[in-house]
Amino acid sequence: MSTNRRGTAIAGVLVIVGMIAGALSIVPVLEESDYLVLISTHESEVILGAGFQFIMIPACVGFALYLYPTLRIGNEALSLGFVGFRLIAGMFHFIGVILLPLFLVLGQGVVQAGGSDASYLGVLGELLRTGRDLVNHVALIVSLSMGDLLLFYILYQSRLVPRWLSAWGLIGTGLTMLASFLVLFRLTDVVTPLYLGINAPLALQSLVLAIWLITRGFDTSSLELGLAKRTFS
Repeated sequence: MSTNRRGTAIAGVLVIVGMIAGALSIVPVLEESDYLVLISTHESEVILGAGFQFIMIPACVGFALYLYPTLRIGNEALSLGFVGFRLIAGMFHFIGVILLPLFLVLGQGVVQAGGSDASYLGVLGELLRTGRDLVNHVALIVSLSMGDLLLFYILYQSRLVPRWLSAWGLIGTGLTMLASFLVLFRLTDVVTPLYLGINAPLALQSLVLAIWLITRGFDTSSLELGLAKRTFS
């Protein structure tokens, strides 16, 4: 297996790893109305959620790093931008990881406090929950999407994968950004059919792209032809 073929296969595996880790990083107790009271009895759920979100950091960044050597041949500037946005997304993933244990601290405070103190901690908890949603579903998603727009543009121009797959990615990314802006402006919540439905096209495209990268890899013939023309011109 060539270095390029191995790199694309690993990138495809990382997409699937990231999707599985993302599903397992969900902490259902945080969606309950009395989550601060319940969270102390769901400590393992919170810790596991943080752990799986941490796994998403190398999956997110590694995907870009393994594709970069081939993408840079098609467009080095945009490829660097893609990697840069993935690094930013990795930073937001890390912020999401460190926010989760804070819920446990607040939960313990609510259980021990009473009256006005519990009410004050409840306000802090809601602020923390809203902040986490904005990090995970706005800041993180928008940074990922900006990078994905660059990625799918490069793939569309270079024909490294079929153009229908790249176009699907561009459309799906645009819809995902729309969903994030709906959350930002409080027009929808995160766990709603509307939000999940708008994100579904990109989720399905990511799975198809991952399988394509694992089984077929990049078609570098057009890149090699363009490189040869530049060499002999």
